[in-house]
Amino acid sequence: MKLIIVTGLSGSGKSIALNTLEDEGYYCIDNLLPSLLLNFADLLSQPDDLFSSLEKTAIGIDARSGIEHLEDLKKVFRELKKFEVELTVVFLKADIGTLLKRFNETRRRHPLSKNGLPLKEAIIEEEKRLRTISSYADIEIDTTQTNVHQLRQLIKDRITGSNDNVSLLFQSFGFKHGTPHDSDFIFDVRCLPNPHWEPDLRWKPGLDEKVIEFLKKHKEVEEMFENIKVFLDRWIPDFIDSNTGKVIFTKGSKLNQRIINEFLKKKINSLVIEENSLIGHYLASDIIDESSGKIFYEAGFEIDEEFVNFINE
Repeated sequence: MKLIIVTGLSGSGKSIALNTLEDEGYYCIDNLLPSLLLNFADLLSQPDDLFSSLEKTAIGIDARSGIEHLEDLKKVFRELKKFEVELTVVFLKADIGTLLKRFNETRRRHPLSKNGLPLKEAIIEEEKRLRTISSYADIEIDTTQTNVHQLRQLIKDRITGSNDNVSLLFQSFGFKHGTPHDSDFIFDVRCLPNPHWEPDLRWKPGLDEKVIEFLKKHKEVEEMFENIKVFLDRWIPDFIDSNTGKVIFTKGSKLNQRIINEFLKKKINSLVIEENSLIGHYLASDIIDESSGKIFYEAGFEIDEEFVNFINE
């Protein structure tokens, strides 16, 4: 049985995610109390024809059930490992400015606003409370620059789509608008001849034949294309399980204990990560002294420079 938990910040698109999963054949429940999740998982794991139609289930859990109940999720996620269910936790988020804009446009109340908090403070408080929950997520999606249609497609690609074949999505962007949040690789090609500076081509789209002809005339464009192709041919296979052909660490996935265990099964013993890229992320499990059992840092701790220095020592 597949069980997907959809959680995250209010206004980040959880309802859209659930609606998309429902369209894809999942039985969906929105706003379930975390305390009832274990009972529901127990029912799903029973060999009973009554629940045979619930082969794929998605459950939305967020601050509407009460922020105090979300504290139970950490314990619930650990307990769920006991059941015969294939669990995936999806965490949706967006930056504060985007969430403010969405709430102002829809004129809906934030779940924490009922406590008398102004909207901005409510968003900040919710984000703070959910930090430890996000560390348990298998997939994290930032919807800051995502519209409804793009989010629906992301849900299909990352959650319900088959991983038997790898699909590559190429996206063009302008640096003045910021880099994409959800890209695995970003190639800066501003060194190439730019048709924008040709008066006859400035307003033509990139797929226009005249633009294509302009680019083909320049040797460096072809060299860049070939170099990117060589790079992808070399490194994309490293995202794939050599035995099954399936992606074992998908785009947007959190590097948590479950994925680490999967790496170890595949004899992937190390990952090269820049130290600075760790800062601002959260620990997926406790850091423990094996000899004494002392816990140095608990799961959910936000990694800072002090932690990085501690690990290096």
